[in-house]
Amino acid sequence: MNSREQQLQSFNRLLDIMDDLRSQCPWDQKQTFQSLRHLTIEETYELGDAILENNIDEIKKELGDLLMHIAFYAKIGSETNHFDIADVANSISEKLIHRHPHIYGDVKVNSADDVKTNWENLKLKEGKKSVLEGVPQSLPAMVKSYRMQEKVASVGFDWLTKEAVWEKVEEELQEFKDEVAKNSDKMEAELGDVFFALINYARFINVNPESALERTNKEFIRRFQYIEKEAEKINKKLTDMTLAEMDVFWNEAKKLS
Repeated sequence: MNSREQQLQSFNRLLDIMDDLRSQCPWDQKQTFQSLRHLTIEETYELGDAILENNIDEIKKELGDLLMHIAFYAKIGSETNHFDIADVANSISEKLIHRHPHIYGDVKVNSADDVKTNWENLKLKEGKKSVLEGVPQSLPAMVKSYRMQEKVASVGFDWLTKEAVWEKVEEELQEFKDEVAKNSDKMEAELGDVFFALINYARFINVNPESALERTNKEFIRRFQYIEKEAEKINKKLTDMTLAEMDVFWNEAKKLS
């Protein structure tokens, strides 16, 4: 692995390259916070994919892309004298020191849960009006739900056992089924309650629901594309095949998992 000096040299090289791009490249010169935003989101999802696939080489590359974006934002900030990369680094360093009094102070903790509770309490003392204030509104609904439940649990608003949470799942599922039977306009709301309760249960059994669903999505894609390839081998269109015929290939794909 690289020494700390080599790591700093590499980071300095990136900053030099960003200076060059911003001063000489027409595309880079045009970029703003706003124009980079959707690209940063895309890079974050690509990193998430690499992590799910446990592809270490891709994780490294995607982290590089995100690091480039951070350097890019800091460069733009420096051009208007609002902030530079040192301000960014110092800001997070000060936050980490302040939020870890069990490392940099005399606070005692016994578990990771204690650390999370202290973290949320410190945020409220810093002026946050709500524990939920730090949950971005633009997060996908499932991720947002999971983070909201984590946040409130950190201050004690939580179920006592996973069994009680599962009972809530069953209760919400029955309420949803009742509304479906009536073809009620409450079906959507009740389905939302089912999802929320399931996400809560996933949290209790230490399963990230977003990761779980994405793994299933990827497996579905793999299996369905197997059906498409096999259909092509026998010169058939999927629209001309029966469900039973497609199921044969689907079950073959399952065995290849």
